Amino acid sequence: MASCSAEDRGETVHLSAPLVSVVVPAFNASPYIERTLRSAVQQTYANLEIIVVNDGSTDDTARLVEKMAAVDPRIRLLSTSNRGVAAARNTGIEASSGLYVAFLDADDLWHRTKIEKQVNALHRLSQDWAAVYVLHHIINRDDEIVCSYGSHVARGYIYARHLTFKYVANGSALLVRREVALEIGGFDSSYASAGIGGCEDLDFELRLAARYLIEVIPERLVGYRQYPGNMSSNHLQMGKGALEVVKRSLAANHHLPHYAARSAMNATRKYAYWQFRRAKCSSLSVMLLWSMLRTEPFFVVQRILQKGLRWLQQESGSATIQYSDPPVRSKFDLQIIPQVEPPDESRRSRRNLVRLAAVDAKLNLFPEP
Repeated sequence: MASCSAEDRGETVHLSAPLVSVVVPAFNASPYIERTLRSAVQQTYANLEIIVVNDGSTDDTARLVEKMAAVDPRIRLLSTSNRGVAAARNTGIEASSGLYVAFLDADDLWHRTKIEKQVNALHRLSQDWAAVYVLHHIINRDDEIVCSYGSHVARGYIYARHLTFKYVANGSALLVRREVALEIGGFDSSYASAGIGGCEDLDFELRLAARYLIEVIPERLVGYRQYPGNMSSNHLQMGKGALEVVKRSLAANHHLPHYAARSAMNATRKYAYWQFRRAKCSSLSVMLLWSMLRTEPFFVVQRILQKGLRWLQQESGSATIQYSDPPVRSKFDLQIIPQVEPPDESRRSRRNLVRLAAVDAKLNLFPEP
């Protein structure tokens, strides 16, 4: 196999290796874009084109990208008016030349082995396998790991399980065959138009999972950044968006058994409930609790009791504020991959997973015509 060295990056480019197009939608991303692109250009898999779609930024995003492109010719800048992350990703997909497309949000980070491991996994599989995802850490403004999102993984036909467990959970974890991304219509920009953007990733993943098999690398290879002011911090919008995404997906897949549809709506309502709580929107929180009263009575009663207990503590003056030193946090490391802890799950959750896996197995054997 012919190869050429890229000594300045410590990488080896294999000329026969498939090209991977990295699509980076960027809107006013100047505080993070250099760190993000650095994590892309330092990938051990070097046969990349990196397409940054400047989505109408009014800060220094374009200038910073052009500065990095002058050093690394794999970086290319496209500029458009501000149309939202879905439209920006679609622009990048259409402009891409790679066999595979990977998405990287302009404030996230990749472990340096992410693309190599994803390509190795997907390249050996048949065309029925459309994508591969990885796990992630949640990081803050300073690249410090705040927490780790879930340990549940699933591979193969995962549509029913993904509706409930939402395995991928961020826009920087997926590598997909380009032709499949185009076939399913790319990302849906109607959510942003309706003012509920933020969950377009989930919509894309569900349309993908409904038709194709999906592989997983069970390692935390993404640093998913959350901080006040970014899209994922708009809790009201995220909650509304998730509910709408799952409703649309269920409407488009009416053959899904009632049990799986109910499980998906219950899980999504719980997610939306916590988002609305964080947004301090009591009216929507109460409405969701009311809608879950029949299907999730234990969850509803728990929330009511906890609310009542907090009210009593406040009335009696027994509530005290605990002060403690801020936790010492490790940084998201581009070199080291920590072990993934086993999932913490209840007996009920395990039963639910087994039932949904059976639904997926049946749907895979007898797909909807």
